[in-house]
Amino acid sequence: MMGWFQALLPRDERFFELFARHAQTIVAGADALRRMLEGGDAVTKCCQAVIAREREADQITREVMIAVRRTFITPFDRGDIKDLITAMDDTIDQMQTAVKVITVFDVRSFTPRMREIGDAIVASAALVAEAMPLLASISDQVARLSAISEELGQLEGRTEEIHDNGVRELYQLHGSNDAMAFVIGSEVYHNLEQVVDRFDDVADQISSVVLDHV
Repeated sequence: MMGWFQALLPRDERFFELFARHAQTIVAGADALRRMLEGGDAVTKCCQAVIAREREADQITREVMIAVRRTFITPFDRGDIKDLITAMDDTIDQMQTAVKVITVFDVRSFTPRMREIGDAIVASAALVAEAMPLLASISDQVARLSAISEELGQLEGRTEEIHDNGVRELYQLHGSNDAMAFVIGSEVYHNLEQVVDRFDDVADQISSVVLDHV
């Protein structure tokens, strides 16, 4: 009886708008990060852009958490809403961590494989941005949402290979004659790869929401 009654009550749909807004900050942050990996004079400006987008994302995350507490009927499980927005926020938090490492070590040039990881970050962000509006009609979008989750997982797998090959090449280039260059380069690789890992976490949360509605 209670489930039937709740089904008749109005649901707060602003969550979908907040998810979409957050996804757009992720896309903007990913684009800035990718431009940064071209190196040179753009690095500082692009780093600042990532940090600015991370602050915007934090504000949207706070709005979601407040809305969860204040909304009587949410469009789907409260725990899923919190877990999804947290996973999304972790992606741009990790982007910020990556650019801070680059700033601390004053890195101004990047390897082709680092840029490949940057491409994977941009592609992952685009998939998340595509997925968010689809959540408003989960039952009709199960196939596409499941495919997006799978694509995000595939990007994570390919990125892990790029990371390993990049670190190996870095060691071959610097391992015996410039230990600091190797350490710094490895740290950049690690933090870039972690961004894609965080997108894989978003994929897991999307899958969880879908499974609850199948």
